[in-house]
Order: sequence, then structure tokens, then C-alpha cells
Amino acid sequence: MLVMRVGSPRGGRRPGPAWPRRRLPQTAAFAVGSATLVLTFLSSGAPIPLYNTYRLENGISSGGLALTTVIYFVTTALSLLLLGRLSDHLGRRPVGIAALLSSLAGSLVLMHVATLPTLVCGRVLQGLACGIASSALGSYVVDIAPDRPRWLPGLITSVVPPVAVPLGAIISGALVEYGPAPRLLIFVIMVCALGLGALLLVACPESVAERRPAAAVRTLRPRVLVPAGAGRPVFVAGAVAVATWSLGGFFQAFAPALTSDRLGTENTFVVAVVFASLSVLSPIGGSLTGRLSAGTAVRIGLGVFVTGAVLVTAAVSVGTIAPFLVASFAAGIGQGAAASGSMRGVLSRTHPDERAGVLSTIFLISYCGAAVPGLITSRLTSHVSLVHITYGYLTLVVTAAALAVAATRRPSRRPSPEPDGPLQPRLADEPA
Repeated sequence: MLVMRVGSPRGGRRPGPAWPRRRLPQTAAFAVGSATLVLTFLSSGAPIPLYNTYRLENGISSGGLALTTVIYFVTTALSLLLLGRLSDHLGRRPVGIAALLSSLAGSLVLMHVATLPTLVCGRVLQGLACGIASSALGSYVVDIAPDRPRWLPGLITSVVPPVAVPLGAIISGALVEYGPAPRLLIFVIMVCALGLGALLLVACPESVAERRPAAAVRTLRPRVLVPAGAGRPVFVAGAVAVATWSLGGFFQAFAPALTSDRLGTENTFVVAVVFASLSVLSPIGGSLTGRLSAGTAVRIGLGVFVTGAVLVTAAVSVGTIAPFLVASFAAGIGQGAAASGSMRGVLSRTHPDERAGVLSTIFLISYCGAAVPGLITSRLTSHVSLVHITYGYLTLVVTAAALAVAATRRPSRRPSPEPDGPLQPRLADEPA
């Protein structure tokens, strides 16, 4: 039976596993896993710049577009809740490939949007893909990550979702505004890229040593997994997620109205830049604070993020785009530092067989943190001004950030499962 490998109790390190033939080497497999995780969320951002086109050319109302955003978040959250632990029993690769194929199908549907149900169908498929990928591909990246730098898997799993979605929106916005076939081109590109990613993932080694299909049925029961002793790190990560994802949800839902009504332009590419500005620089924050302790990174990151959010709110009130973008970019750097630090804190207290479930729990909190405020504000748009909605989001951000900072003051006492280095699974394809 294949077993887990850990650092030697005397401080030495055992040699790495011999990788199976006809499979990609570890570095390449890590790159493929990371790239396919990025692609899944990248494709999810592609339709956002087209929302105004659907409104003007197809008569889909603003309320319908807001409802589509909420349905996307709810689908992703339910996918995490019901399917988040499947890869622990069926393997990371097959479940990850299923996520890529669901995203590919969503892009195919979105090529033909003419009515609200078609748009909702495409977004549901993309939400399903993002939910599955968050746990399956996120866990795969952690499983096969190189030993150094130790902060890299935490950075990737925490930053990819909030960064790749707006990056996809930027690419899509540029193609919609300046390229040919604006309603088709971005989705054709995504279909090709996702198909290639699925083929490359087939060539990667599996990181789950023992597959238990019969046990997979039990994982379909809704369950939020918080390992014993890891409650405080999970709480910190959840509070960070609510603070950062709620503001990100505001940007996704209101970027077109924000850009047009408060910042003075209707250019599709500018709308995409406004939407992306909050998250696109997040990796910088994660890399800058990668050598700090998890708690310190969270406190510094949230300090920068909250300051940026306050300045964003002020810029919306005044109606000036340059200060808005500067403040939003700064908030994004703080978001990356806080999210990466909180994820490192969770991963250091989580055993490999708990990773998919824990990541699902955190991403479930993240999507609920975006969906619930979005559902509330979608009901208030005809009664409350955009500026006052911004004030409401700022209040939520400050409250969640304060709770996260307070919780970092008393770290969990559960011993780390990484006494001499991160746990490394022996690959299922690898001979014992």
C-alpha cells in the first residue's frame, strides 16, 4: 500500500518520489495544475464585459443581470458544499478534468446568448466548474507543489480565484471593444484553452494514493469540514474571505454602473479594468509577505486593504476615476497579502486527506460572502443610491477585517503536520 512521506524525524529529508513513466514530471504537473486552475476562473470572467451588450442588444434587464451574478455565486457555493470532497476519493485528476469540461460547456453555451435563460445556463455551468476546481485542482496544486518556496501553494490557491476572474474580464473587455466578433471570440479562445488544459491534465500523475469510489457517495451529503484544532485559522481565513470577496462581488455586480454613473465612461475595456483593479495585483501582496508569519501577513494585508477600501469609497463619492483606480490597486495588494497569509495558516494545520474539504469550506464562505450582500443590494438598487450601497459594503469590509485581525492574536495550538517539511503524497501512479 502506498503511504505518505514526511520529513525525517531527525531533521533529514528522504529523497523525493520516483515519478512514473509516461507522466509529466513534478514541475510540469505543478505548472499544469496551476494553469488549469487559472483557466477555469479566467473563463468565468469572460462574460462580464458583455453584460451591457446583452442588456442593449437582447433586452436583458439590469435586474436579470444582477440575478445572474447571484445565481453564479450560489451555484459555485452549492458545488463546493456538495462536491467539494469528491477528489479525496475519486482522485484529483478526474474531478479536475470534469471541472474543465463543465467550464468548456459553459463557454459553448455563452456563444449563443440571446435570452436570460441561456445566459443563466452558461453561468451555472461555469459556477459548477469553479466550485469543483476550487477543491480538486486547488488540492492538486498543494499536493504536488515543490518544497520551496513554502508559501507558493498557499498563494496560488488563495489568489487565483479573485485574480483570474477579473483578468479574464480584462482580456474579454479588450477583445469586445477592439477585436472582431465581440460576442464569440473570447469564448472560442476559452474553449480551445480549456480543451488543451484537460488533455494536459490527463498526462499528469495522480496525487491521491488510494481511490475509494464507494466512499465518494457519502461525500455528497452537505458537510462543512473544520478539522479539530484548526478552527481559529479557518475562522481567520473565512473572515478575510468575507472582507475581500464581498467587495469583489460589489465590483462584479456594479462595475458597469459605477464606471458609467460615477466615473464618467462607458468604454467596455475601462469597465473591465475597473472591475479587475481590486484583484489583479493580489499576487504582489502574497509574494511580498511570503516570508512573514501567517498572522503578521494577515494583519498587514488587511490594514492595507481596509485603507484602500476607504479611499475607494471616497473616490466613488467624489466621482474621480484616477484616485479610484490607485486606491483599488493598493487594496488589491493588501487583499493578496491577507488571503495568502490566512491560507498558509490553514494549510499548516491541515493534513493532506483533509485539504479538499477544508478548501471547500473556505471557498464556500468566500462565495457566500459575495452572494449574500449581492442578493441584498440587488433588491435595493431602485431605492438606494450607488454611493450609499458603497458605504454599506465598506461597513461589512471593516467589520470582517476587524474580526480576522482579532482572531490572529490567539493562534491555534494544534501541532503542525509539517514538522520538517510539507507532507508529500506518493503518487498513485508511482510503483511502491
